[in-house]
Amino acid sequence: MVYKQSLSKTRTHKLTVVGGKSYSLVLPVEFVRELGWKERQKLDITLQGKTLVVKDWVR
Repeated sequence: MVYKQSLSKTRTHKLTVVGGKSYSLVLPVEFVRELGWKERQKLDITLQGKTLVVKDWVR
């Protein structure tokens, strides 16, 4: 049996240090599915003030 959870637009997650020089953030699977993103997909990450904006990469 599959239960569908309501998709809240805000989640709180922690940053994880990877390799000592980079950080990793786990995205909620519901968000990734809603956006239609796939594993190893290229994404654009932009810093706007104190906000990170993550978008699908456009050629």
